[in-house]
Amino acid sequence: MSLIRTYRPELTDTFRLSVPIIIAQLGVVLMGVTDNLFVGRLLGAVPLGAAGLANSLSFLMSSIGVGGLSVVAALVSKAHSQQDAAAINRLFRGGLRVSLLFSVLFGGFSVLLAFNFSLFGQTAEITKLARDFMLIVSVSLLPLLVFVATRQLADGLRYPRVAMAITMSALALNAFFNYVLIKGVGPFPELGLMGSAMATLLSRLFMAVAMLAYVYRSARFKPYLQQAFRALPTTEEVKIILKLGVPGGLTFFFEVATFSLAVVIVGWLGEDQLAAHQIAINMASVTYMMATGISSAAAIRVGAAVGSGSREGVFRAGVSAFLLAVSFMSLAAVLFLTANDWLVSLYIRDNPAVIRIAASLVIVGGFFQLSDGVQTVALGCLRGLSDVNVPTIITLFSYWVVALPLSYVLAFPFRMDAIGVWIGLLMGLSIAAVLLTVRFFRRIHRFDLKRVDRQPTSVSH
Repeated sequence: MSLIRTYRPELTDTFRLSVPIIIAQLGVVLMGVTDNLFVGRLLGAVPLGAAGLANSLSFLMSSIGVGGLSVVAALVSKAHSQQDAAAINRLFRGGLRVSLLFSVLFGGFSVLLAFNFSLFGQTAEITKLARDFMLIVSVSLLPLLVFVATRQLADGLRYPRVAMAITMSALALNAFFNYVLIKGVGPFPELGLMGSAMATLLSRLFMAVAMLAYVYRSARFKPYLQQAFRALPTTEEVKIILKLGVPGGLTFFFEVATFSLAVVIVGWLGEDQLAAHQIAINMASVTYMMATGISSAAAIRVGAAVGSGSREGVFRAGVSAFLLAVSFMSLAAVLFLTANDWLVSLYIRDNPAVIRIAASLVIVGGFFQLSDGVQTVALGCLRGLSDVNVPTIITLFSYWVVALPLSYVLAFPFRMDAIGVWIGLLMGLSIAAVLLTVRFFRRIHRFDLKRVDRQPTSVSH
C-alpha cells in the first residue's frame, strides 16, 4: 500500500491517459465484432465464416502498420516535453507519409492474399465470398492507417479523447451501414456480405476524415501546424519512424500471428476444441486490449520523461504503468479463476463438451493474465525509450521459438489437447514478460540522457 501511495500521482496520470486510449482501441476491435454479428444474424453461417476469416487475415496484415505507427506518439511526447513544435510538425507529417507507404505495401499484400485464397483450403463458396470481402477491406487499410497516424499526434500531445470520440462514432456508423447495406433498406442497395465490407470501408473513411479535420481545425493543434513548418523536410523523420516502427510493428505481428496460428493448431484437435478456444480467447482479448491502453500511456509518459532528461521520471512512469497493469490484470485473473463456468455460460449453454473445455481454458487464461499484461506494458515502456530492436528479437523467441512449438508438442505428443496449446501460450507470454521487464530496467540505468539532448528522436541499439 505504501508503494501505491508513493506513486499515486503517477498512477492517476497514467490511468487518466490510458482510459480514452483503451476505449478507442476497443472501438476498433468491436468493428470486426459488429460485422460478424450482423453477418451471422442476417446472412447465416457460411457468409459469417467467410467474413470472419477475411477479417482475421486483414487484421494480421494491418497489424505491422498499426503497430509500427504507434511509435510516433512516444516521439511526439518526447518532442513536446522539449518544447520543440517544429519537430512535432515533422513527426506528424512524417507519420502520414509512412502511413501511405504502409497502406500501399500491406494493402497490396492483402490483395495478393485475396487473389490466392485457395491456398487456405476452404470451400469454393467461402473462398469466393472471403476473397471479395477481403478486397474491399484491403482498400480500407489506407484510411485506417491515416487515422492511426493522425491519432499519434493527438495521443502524444495528451489529447486521447479525440480519437476515442471519433472511434465510438465510427462504431455506430459501422453498425448502421451494416444493417442498411446488407439488407438494402430504403434507398440503399442490397449488397449482402459485400455490404458489411462496404460498411467497414465507409466507417474507416469517416475516421480518417474526422481525425484530420479535427486536427487541422482545432486551436489545440495550431501551434504545431504553422505555415512556416510546411517547408521543413521530413525525410529524416520518415527514416526514424521506419527504423523504430518496422521492428515495433513486427513485435505486434509476432504476437498476433502466434494467437492466429494457435487457432489453427486447436482446429486440428476438433470442432468442440475450436469453439471452446474461441470463447476463451475472446475473453482474454478483452483484458489484453485494456493492457495495451496502459502500454500506450506508458510509452507516452516514458517518452515525455526522456525528452525532459529525467531518469527518475522514466523510472516512475514505468513503475506506475506496471503497477496499474498488475492491479487490473490481477482482478481479471481472479475473475477468470473463480467465475470461469459463469463466464462461459454467457457464450453457450447447450453444448456440455464445449462448456467443459472452455471452462478449463479460462482457468489457464487466468494464469497468463499477469504475464500478458506485464509483457505488453514492458513493450510500451521500451517504445518510450525508442528501444525496439532487442524487444523484437525477444518476442520472436518467446512466441515462435517457445510458445508455438511447445503448444503443438503438449497438444499432440503429450496428448494434453487444447489445454496443452494454452499452456504453451502461457509459457511464451511468461518468458516475454520476464525478459522485456528486465530489459526495461536495465535500459534505464544505461540510458545516456546527454545523448537524448543531442538527438531527441534517436534510435537505441
